[in-house]
Amino acid sequence: MVQIPTTPAPPTPPAPRPVPTSADVARLAGVSRATVSYVLNNTSAVRISEPTRQRVHDAARELGYVPHAAARSLRAGHSRMVLMPAPAVAAGPLYSQFVHDLQQALSQIGYTVVQYGASGMHGQEAVRSWAELRPVAVLVPGNGISAEGVAVLKRSGAKAVVVLAAEHVPGAHTLILDHADVGRLAARHLHERGRRRIGVVVPVERGMDMFSGPRLAGVREELAGTGAEVVALPMAHTEESAAELAARWPELGLDAVFGYNDEYALPLARALQDRGVDIPGDVAVVGADDLLIARLARPRLTSVAIRLPAGPALADLVDRAVHRPGTEAEHPGAIQVALVVRESS
Repeated sequence: MVQIPTTPAPPTPPAPRPVPTSADVARLAGVSRATVSYVLNNTSAVRISEPTRQRVHDAARELGYVPHAAARSLRAGHSRMVLMPAPAVAAGPLYSQFVHDLQQALSQIGYTVVQYGASGMHGQEAVRSWAELRPVAVLVPGNGISAEGVAVLKRSGAKAVVVLAAEHVPGAHTLILDHADVGRLAARHLHERGRRRIGVVVPVERGMDMFSGPRLAGVREELAGTGAEVVALPMAHTEESAAELAARWPELGLDAVFGYNDEYALPLARALQDRGVDIPGDVAVVGADDLLIARLARPRLTSVAIRLPAGPALADLVDRAVHRPGTEAEHPGAIQVALVVRESS
């Protein structure tokens, strides 16, 4: 009789570890479940000693426990999610720092900020995709929402909608940021310095026209009727594109350029210098955003500074709107722009 060898049974995988609960944290820390909830949800209405807070945090870390966002939302009657739709174009250092400061300020008062990318969606389609996540507040970074969109979000449970836009959006807390003002300020400065043939860099990258268009329009509006000439200068954010534009400078005959922002102005300024153009003697250069690189450049770059709201102030606005949803939307006012004059102009 031939014996057929048998294949040994595979080892039984270990049973998955149970998900730790707040009751487990309470037992390990020697406190009540209510105390765990107060500590981990940063509840300020209840006074809890620092040693007790530390025991709860230590127990939560040891067990690997994190609060359940959905359960917390059910108890509170609303989520703690603040949704920030990602901008359609790559965010620069100024906006990235603004988002970082705002996220930090909101997290300190118990909110979770989620950046949401809805690639290819626009208008009401994008708004509906935001509403599906049931955020308690939405912060829209550009002119990407209408009064109808605000109504959709509020019907889905959003208590606050904050918008950065060129004009007030009914129903929203609107921070007015008119990019035409940036162009007007740069143009006024260059004209006052005696410049009469002014180029304006227009980024060719997709989606940038929502910012560059108003800035170019602002330059043209400011210089209308002055006799000054405005020339649009398409340019990509590359050394090669800046060099190609600088090579055309003799035929363009421009004596000034508003570089859209610092990140476009500086490559063009360097390309002009490489071709022997004196800045500001031959060509005055102005950027925007007032980034660190503007101060490090030689000559230092004149720039239009955009004073975005501080993270804690905007976080406080969101929190007040969440807790008083029936009140009329506040109008925090216009975001200020200011010219910082340096050697380049």
